[in-house]
This record gives sequence, C-alpha cells and structure tokens, in this order.
Amino acid sequence: MTSADKTAETGVIQTGPVQDKFLGIPIKAMTRRRLANFRANKRGFWSLWIFLILFVLSLGAELVANDKPFLVRYDGGWYFPAFVSYPETTFGGDLPTETDYRDRFVESQIRDKGWILWPPVPFSYATINYELPTPAPSPPTAVNWLGTDDQGRDVVARLIYGFRISVLFGLTLTVLSSVIGIAAGAVQGYFGGLIDLLFQRFIEVWSGLPTLYLLIILASIVQPNFWWLLGIMLLFSWMGLVNLVRAEFLRARNFDYVRAARALGVSDPVIIVRHVLPNAMVATLTFLPFILSGSVTTLTALDFLGFGLPIGSPSLGELLNQGKNNLQAPWLGIAGFLVVAIMLSLLVFIGEAVRDAFDPRKLTT
Repeated sequence: MTSADKTAETGVIQTGPVQDKFLGIPIKAMTRRRLANFRANKRGFWSLWIFLILFVLSLGAELVANDKPFLVRYDGGWYFPAFVSYPETTFGGDLPTETDYRDRFVESQIRDKGWILWPPVPFSYATINYELPTPAPSPPTAVNWLGTDDQGRDVVARLIYGFRISVLFGLTLTVLSSVIGIAAGAVQGYFGGLIDLLFQRFIEVWSGLPTLYLLIILASIVQPNFWWLLGIMLLFSWMGLVNLVRAEFLRARNFDYVRAARALGVSDPVIIVRHVLPNAMVATLTFLPFILSGSVTTLTALDFLGFGLPIGSPSLGELLNQGKNNLQAPWLGIAGFLVVAIMLSLLVFIGEAVRDAFDPRKLTT
C-alpha cells in the first residue's frame, strides 16, 4: 500500500522524509543543531546545570537542613529519626511524646549508649535556636552560618526551604498557566471569526482587573496558603502566552498542509494538536524560563508585602521583609537578596540560551 493509499484510508497525512523538515533541515538534524546552539551559549548551559544542582539539593532539604538526625545508634539498635518518629521513652526518657533530639538530656542519653549523626545544617526552617550568643536576630556564627532571623530561626535552613517552595510554586504556575494559555490561544487562532473576537474582548476585560487589590481583599477573608495562592495567580497568569500562540495559529491555519488535512476529513482537534501546535510550540518554549522567573518574583513580592504564604512558612520574600525591618542585621537582607538575584539570573541566562537554540537564523547557519 502506497503512502497516498494510507492517507486516503486513514484520513491523516503521512509524514515522510520530505515533510519531516523545517527550514530545509531534517527534524533530527535540527534537534541536534538546537542542542549545539544551546551548548554554545556557555552562560546559559552552565546556568542550567547550576540551577538543576541547586533545585535537586533543595528537593532533599530535609536531608540537608533538619532538626532531626539522620541516624541514631542507641543500645545496639538503629534508628532513623529523619524518616520515623520515635517517642522519648525509646532513648531512656520519661515522656511518651516525640523525641526532641536537641534536648541536652536526650542527647546525653543517646551518646552514653551510642552515637548520633546530624545533617550538615542541624536546623529546620521553623527550628528556634534557644542558645544564641546574642539576642535575635543573631549574627553569623559557627553554628548558624548566616545568622538567625528575628525569631531565632536559622537563615541557611530558611533559605534552602524557601528556594524549594519558590521554584516549585513557579514551576507549577508556569506549567498550568502555559497549558491554559496555549489552549486558549490555539482555539482563538485556529477558528478565528466570532470566537476570536469574543475571546479577545474577554481577555481585555479580564486583564484589566486589579490583581493585587483582589489578593489583598481575599487575603483579609481567607487564610492564604500555597494552593490558594496558586489558584488565584492562575486566574490571571494564563494570558501571557495567548497572543503568541494565537498569532502562530492565525498564520498557520491557512497553510497548504492544514487545508489538505481538512480536505481529507481530519478533525479539528487532531489538526490543532498534531499539525499546528508543534509549530507554535517553537516560539512558546523560548518564553517559558522568563514566565518561570516572573512567577517566582510574584510569590516573593507577595510574601514581602505580607499577602503570600502563611506566617512562619519558609519564604524568601518574608526574609527580605525582615531585612527591611531589621537594618541593624544586614545579613538578613543580603542573604535574601543574593538568593533571589542568583535564582532569577540563572533563569534569565537559561532563557537566553533557549532563545538562541530556537532562533531560526542560527539553525540555517
């Protein structure tokens, strides 16, 4: 059966070696060229590796910064407090409640009959150090490498956990808003006409709503949390990619291969997803790192203003706010600023490398 017969029978265009080309370059070769262009941007390439290393380390924050030890050897037994909760009676204490491993009595009991292995930072993001040499906020010491905040909590631990929650929030918001924005732009651009007109008027009205004011009003009614903030921000952040995807679909919907697919009876959803969307994704992917950095900045700004995550959550914006309120403790503002600046710089450099990788002018050179 020939390729034409298969096309007539299935109603789907059969892509062969000639059709698997873009700008005259076979797709596999084009992918290799894109990867080469990405690696050629050394700043973006190494920024990606640095960001991935920091992100992976933050995903295991409980193994890096925790007020519970990794491993305890006591009276011939092995215990894993970082993963399992043990009552104080397990280690010779009197209380049936969960063990406080920072208590001097418990620590002495364990060391008399074994040993204890702590993580590199023996504090969690909410752990209060009651043995500070000076009143909180305490300056950096050998115990608290970057000092403590105004409540006696370790700054390094809060930075690690704050980095994780900021990146996870940004990634989740970027993925969800991109899915909604790409779908909306695809429907607008592909069908056009009245659907496009109504969608555009709706976006104009919706984008004109004061997002910050709405967040302030809702924060006074509902206690904000991670998912609540994500849902509120998702209501407004999905419009970032709509116009870009819409323009790509308006351009591609009259191409010959799209008309041929319609003539063969291929359904509109199949044409949108299989034939037009891959072309629109080329331009869309270059914007994703910048959307991610914008999402992280939004969460940091909301936390700084006091309308973000719940009080006590590890937050970079809350640490910056503490630095503003405690000018006599410059390590707070400097530490928060450096982490935010490094994170956003890495994301911007990665975005520039992705943009170079998908630049059509560099694909043809």
